[in-house]
Amino acid sequence: MSVIAYKCPNCGGEMAFDSASGMLLCQSCGRKDEIESYSGSNSHSVFSGDEAHEYHCTSCGAVLITEPETVATSCSFCGSNVVLGDRLAGELSPDIVIPFAISKEEAQKAFKKWCKNGLLTPPGFMTADRIQSITGMYVPFWLYDLHSSIQVQAHGTKVRTYRSGDYMYTETQHYDVYRDIVLDYVKVPVDASEKMNDELMDKLEPFPYDRLKEFKAPYLSGYVAEKYNYDDSVLYPRAKHKIGDYIESYIKSTMQAYHVLTYQNKNIRTSAMKADYALLPVWVVHYDYNKQRYTFAMNGQTGKVVGKPPLSKGKIFGWFAGIFLAGFAAMKAIQLAMGGGIW
Repeated sequence: MSVIAYKCPNCGGEMAFDSASGMLLCQSCGRKDEIESYSGSNSHSVFSGDEAHEYHCTSCGAVLITEPETVATSCSFCGSNVVLGDRLAGELSPDIVIPFAISKEEAQKAFKKWCKNGLLTPPGFMTADRIQSITGMYVPFWLYDLHSSIQVQAHGTKVRTYRSGDYMYTETQHYDVYRDIVLDYVKVPVDASEKMNDELMDKLEPFPYDRLKEFKAPYLSGYVAEKYNYDDSVLYPRAKHKIGDYIESYIKSTMQAYHVLTYQNKNIRTSAMKADYALLPVWVVHYDYNKQRYTFAMNGQTGKVVGKPPLSKGKIFGWFAGIFLAGFAAMKAIQLAMGGGIW
C-alpha cells in the first residue's frame, strides 16, 4: 500500500490542486506547477504484510484509517493532503477527470447566495449561518457512449376540414407509418458511489465535458475522492433508462405531421459502445437548521446547487393567499367592467 503527498521543489512544502489556476500550488512559497508537466518530488510511503490494513501520513507518521472506497483525503492530525496510490492502480485508475473550478471560499459564497434566494424557506435558513461543513469531493461516475437502433411501426391519420358550396366536409386520410432510426448518445453520466444520493447527482447535471482531462493523481491533492462501488455493467441499466425519455421524444418529433398516431410495434435496442471511469467535482454542503441536518450538493465547475431546503408554512400560506387575492381582484375588475354588481 502506498501514500503519496506532493512536495514543492522549492521549499519542500505541501502542494495542492488550485481551482483558480488549474495548477499545483505550494501553500508555503506560492510556487505553481502545471500538472501535465509536473516533475517535482513525491513523498511515498509503502507498507505491506501486517500493515496492509492501514496507511501512514508521510508528513507526521500518523496512522490514517479510511473507508475502503476513499482514494484521497487529508491527515486528521497535521492536515496534510494524501492520495492513496494503490487504490488508483490497475482497473481502479480513473480514465478522465473534470477538475474543480470553484474554490471552497467561492463555494461558500455561492451557497449563501442560493440560500438567500429561497422564496419559501424560513428566514433563519436564508441567513445561511449554520453551515457545518463544505467538502470538495471527486465523485466516481461512469460516462457511457450508447448506441440505439430503433424500428417503429404505427398507424397515423390526418384530418382536414373544408367547405364546398353550402356544405362542410371532413376528410380523414390513413397512413401506415414506418421509422428506422439510429441514435448515438455520448457521455451519459451515472454516479457510481454508494454513498451519494442518486437524485442529487442527477440534478447536478450537466457537467462541462469540454473540460475533461486525462486523469492525473495531483488533481486529487487537497480534496476527498472515492473509487466506484459499482462497475459499469451493474449501472448500465440506469444509463439506458436515462436516455429513454429522449428516445421517445425524438420518435414523436419525426411523426408530428399526423393528428392521431397509434403505435403498432416499437423495437428499441440499446447497447453500450464504451464506458469511461471519470471523477467529477462536487462540493458537499452539510447544513444544520432547527436541529435537523440537510445535505446539499454543488457542481464544482458550474456552481449549480441542488437539495431540498426546509419550507416555511407561513410563507407558503402567504403565497397561496396572494394568488387567491390576486385572482379575486381580477374577477372583481372584470365584473365591474361588465357592469356587474358588488358581491
